[in-house]
Amino acid sequence: MEAYDELLRWTSKQGIEVHGIEAKRIPGRGIGIVASKDLKANERLIYVPAASLRTLTTVRPEIRKALPPPAPKYKGTPVHALLAAELLLETPTIKKKYAPWHAVVPTRDDILSTLPLAWPTSDHEKLHSLLPYAARAHLTKQKAKFEKDWQLTRDVLLPKLSLSPKGRYSKQEFLYHWLLVNTRTFYHETPATERLTKDDKMALQPVADLLNHSDEGCEVVFDTGCYTISADREYKQGEEVYICYGTHSNDFLMVEYGFCPEENKWDEVCIDEVVLEEMSTARKKWLDGRDFLGKYLIDERNLTGCYRTRVALMLLCTSRGQWERWVDEGEDGGEEVQKMVDRIMVRVLEKYLKRCMEAIGELEGCGPSGEMVLKRWRQIERLVEKSLEELKVEDN
Repeated sequence: MEAYDELLRWTSKQGIEVHGIEAKRIPGRGIGIVASKDLKANERLIYVPAASLRTLTTVRPEIRKALPPPAPKYKGTPVHALLAAELLLETPTIKKKYAPWHAVVPTRDDILSTLPLAWPTSDHEKLHSLLPYAARAHLTKQKAKFEKDWQLTRDVLLPKLSLSPKGRYSKQEFLYHWLLVNTRTFYHETPATERLTKDDKMALQPVADLLNHSDEGCEVVFDTGCYTISADREYKQGEEVYICYGTHSNDFLMVEYGFCPEENKWDEVCIDEVVLEEMSTARKKWLDGRDFLGKYLIDERNLTGCYRTRVALMLLCTSRGQWERWVDEGEDGGEEVQKMVDRIMVRVLEKYLKRCMEAIGELEGCGPSGEMVLKRWRQIERLVEKSLEELKVEDN
């Protein structure tokens, strides 16, 4: 019997109900969920009672007591850290209870080879430096969160439990469990977490975490009593069933989950680096003062640049006073100013396209981790080329 079949048998004993779906190994995608029969729209597929979730309240008391409790405004110990510590410190009894789940989650090799935060030291410096700007910025924030959680675990939790941060309790082991939590939790609010930050409202739930991501997917609904997942449309038998992990760009998905989908209607490319290179120190200060510094994007819906991008570039076409009047009045400066903005966008994007090509050249032949980054840069290259085509058409 396959491990995922055993998981489905186990979940039924936990009160979890599964209807019309089954777990299968999908080439190139690991384990996923497919329809075991034709499904109707709105048909309930998975029901997970709250008692089957692993949340803040299910973390063992000795772990919770050893660390400062979670608190609003990112104070105390993050729930992410507590859940990771719970997995790291599982007792034989708990490990046996969740053995069917452990048998299907990604292995250490899977996690540590696909997620940028865990890339081996021998690879990470070059690959991290070659990440696109948005991915690199997100990875920096993710690394800071992990280091804070590891410091709490190493300096507070392990000493109180008379354990050494080595071997099975090492930083690398904590990283594996921290990333398991990061990639497999669902948003879940309870009375115990309602005052906490959004990042602290998370839960692990067996079976549901086998669903792969798509930019559109099944309806996920929760309350204090249960989680339910229902079909968003009709599915034919054998068709893969998805959920949407959120309206995220491919840079975010690559850093958080270790994949870069070909189709993603929420994808966008951040061009902060090349736009800000056009700005003097004074102009950056003016932009910051009006909350227009950074977050400059292009996407399929905004090929000539998002609103923030075009407002920022208008500052290069006029005086500060006139620009601020346009901002106050919601004006775009008129046709001539917009043509000037288009020409600046062409210059900026041609510079960025050159960087895309340089990154692609450096990444070719960099191994499995490099292949994912290479794929991302090629996606960016295609979008930038499409934007340039659109801008040049409008300029004629």
